[in-house]
Amino acid sequence: MNKPLIIPAVAPDGSFYPVEKLQAHIDGVLHLAVSVFVFDGDHLLIQKRAAGKYHCGGQWANTCCSHPHWDESVETCAERRLMDELGFTLPLTRHQTVEYEASVGEGLKEHERVTLFSAQVDRSKLIVAPNPDEVEDVRWVTAADLHREVLDNPNAFTPWFRIYLGRFPGLKFQAAA
Repeated sequence: MNKPLIIPAVAPDGSFYPVEKLQAHIDGVLHLAVSVFVFDGDHLLIQKRAAGKYHCGGQWANTCCSHPHWDESVETCAERRLMDELGFTLPLTRHQTVEYEASVGEGLKEHERVTLFSAQVDRSKLIVAPNPDEVEDVRWVTAADLHREVLDNPNAFTPWFRIYLGRFPGLKFQAAA
């Protein structure tokens, strides 16, 4: 039996306390997360989440996203999840931290304080090896094409990815201060 994943939740005073990941999504508790965006010029690598994921399976999302373990930094989490989900690592640039809330189906809620990361890569030199337990498919897409696809079929994309696209239409982020 898998041991429940304990992640950092955010208390009203800004301190952290441990919470089980699934419980955080059941209760809509504010918790830490990371989202990674890997670009080749103006093309973004996106992933289709594996159908068996406990929420948003089969929907398209940014390159990768996850939750840091209780004792893990957001930087380490972002690097770990790139490898776990897509089979590669890259030097990442840390950007701003944003918060959002969204229903993700099955009565689950995201309420996340997300640190955004990005990387630039020459895709002809990148070996992407998706973990089938995590990722069903990957592809490269421009922001303009992505916006058209989201308008045509919003439910094909995760709620958080649609939120990011609304806040950052050109997928340009500010460097962390």
